[in-house]
Amino acid sequence: MPTVTQSEQPPPALRALGRVEFTSLLAMTMALAALGIDLMLPAFGAIRTDFGLQPDSTAVAGIVTAYLLGLAVAQLFYGPLADRFGRKPILYIGFAIYILGAAASALAPSLGALYAARFVWGIGTAGPRVITLAVVRDTFSGARMARAMSLIMTVFIVVPVVAPSLGALIVSVADWRWVFGFCVLAALAVAIWSLRLPETLRPEFRRDLRLSSLLQGARAVLGNRQTLATTLAITALFGVFTSYLASSEIIINDVFGMGEQFPLVFGGFAVVLGAAMLANAHVVGRVGVGRMVRAVLPVYVTVAALIVVMAVASGGHPPFWAFAPVLALLLAGHSLLIPNLNTLAMDPMAAVAGTASAVIGTLSTAGGAAIGWLIDRSFNGTIIPISIGFLACGVVAMGLVYWAERGSNLKSTEDVQPEPSLP
Repeated sequence: MPTVTQSEQPPPALRALGRVEFTSLLAMTMALAALGIDLMLPAFGAIRTDFGLQPDSTAVAGIVTAYLLGLAVAQLFYGPLADRFGRKPILYIGFAIYILGAAASALAPSLGALYAARFVWGIGTAGPRVITLAVVRDTFSGARMARAMSLIMTVFIVVPVVAPSLGALIVSVADWRWVFGFCVLAALAVAIWSLRLPETLRPEFRRDLRLSSLLQGARAVLGNRQTLATTLAITALFGVFTSYLASSEIIINDVFGMGEQFPLVFGGFAVVLGAAMLANAHVVGRVGVGRMVRAVLPVYVTVAALIVVMAVASGGHPPFWAFAPVLALLLAGHSLLIPNLNTLAMDPMAAVAGTASAVIGTLSTAGGAAIGWLIDRSFNGTIIPISIGFLACGVVAMGLVYWAERGSNLKSTEDVQPEPSLP
């Protein structure tokens, strides 16, 4: 039997857990962020009643906003800490704050206290998100990293489909506060599971917390054309995707008159997203990350142009049978682009993976939320604004990727060599 050389040995994390458990653990760690939003949506009505709000009050939207603000801001702190002290200690700090914020939300005596608790919860959520990307970069590079990210994000996409139904079930049999209590239990379970994960930060990549070192790490991220350009491309695509998530219910109801079928329609599109990500995981190793992005972006922009033509020609009210397959193609494009663009952004950042993950996460989350808000504000009862959003963001992303190619060699990510076998 041939021996396995040291260079061919799989990374420590894969030796300790195996590929399936490693991917599953990181997927559930990442999914906690989505769980903190989607599980609670069915509880809005009960929250309004409990706090004496009007049935149509939009004040509960602040529960989501406070959470996202904490998530966006805190990532910048977790990254440098993870590069200094290692991934696992910072991951546990994030879990602890997540559990504290969720428990405080469950016990909040007023809406203002709930806002504050949700902000703390978002701060905790930022830790697992940053550490997940850093651990993936510590363990993989190139096409293997894109494959792992696709599998992880498949679970991340499935959570928003399942969570609202689970939240509705909890609200139907218990007080709305148990929705937040469930998140406490879920985070505790994942935290205990993560004890099996070995430290993935290599000793030579540990960085101190001096201001000069922090600035050097930030410059390494923002000064790399490939990382900066692909991060901005992610931000553009995440922006229109955020708008889709926020406005999908009102579009399905007001434009197409299918409000009662919304869960089925939304779930169907989510299946498309998940299936495309699984397909990307299998194909990217053969095609290469950069080549995949370059092939998908022109198709995405073409399909986006088609949906704009369809929207304008129909006065913003096309038949659903014509709109649905085109939207499905665009969402599949997101599944083929986001994991691979994340790989292109992180690939040159092995020495500052924690800081890079934090910067990329902060820019894409905050910038994407702002773009999504602008598109949502333009809603006029038709699909024209979001259609233009798909096209504009696609063109911006494609231009940024082409700009990145001029200053860096994206072929460095065409890692199609076979993965090392587990012993």
